[in-house]
Amino acid sequence: MVDSVLEQLIAMTRELGEPARDYVIQGEGNTSVRIDEDTFWIKASGADPANANAQSFLRVRLGDVLEIIDGPSMPEEEVQARLAAAKLDPDAPGCPSIETATHALCLSLGEATFVGHTHPTPVNAILCARDAKAAFAGSAYGHEAQVCGKPLFVPYAPVGQPLARVVHEGLRAYKDHHGQPPRVILLQNHGLVALGRTPDEVLYITALMVKTARILLGTRAWGGPHFVE
Repeated sequence: MVDSVLEQLIAMTRELGEPARDYVIQGEGNTSVRIDEDTFWIKASGADPANANAQSFLRVRLGDVLEIIDGPSMPEEEVQARLAAAKLDPDAPGCPSIETATHALCLSLGEATFVGHTHPTPVNAILCARDAKAAFAGSAYGHEAQVCGKPLFVPYAPVGQPLARVVHEGLRAYKDHHGQPPRVILLQNHGLVALGRTPDEVLYITALMVKTARILLGTRAWGGPHFVE
């Protein structure tokens, strides 16, 4: 069971990391999958998604990672030490991604099984703009709305503990308002997070959000988007 889930994660990660897709470059981005109530796989820091293999991932304890979010503010070095201590196998080489806490939230509060975090150029071209939140305020076309739903927009925060805390606040508010978690999280000045039950859902959501970003950029030449909802 565990090997099968890891194989699915590896395949998904490689597809997200294909250079032609322009979702990430080399060690950018990260992916994860929930294994059971207590643990999940997360990409190791710096591992290249395009060439992912079993050694690219570390199995970590969910509870230990979530404690980082609720604990006192700490420097990045201490966060990395806590993440390393959360590894199920302390002798496994590498350190979990600095964004592991954000993945832990997506896999618990966000109710996802698979998570794919990427930095697609068209999406980031908007997320790095001054009116990024307004640009994603509605749906550009019906299929996007049906598959991706309304994204959760998260204001900029440095990676690690600060970002995880802002994502935590955003997820709680989103679920309180909509009664369910988002399928898409948009991180200002940072990137895209797709939450899915399967690898195919993550890949499909990511592709549709990249297409949506290209459409939104194109509408700027014609006065801006006309949202369908």
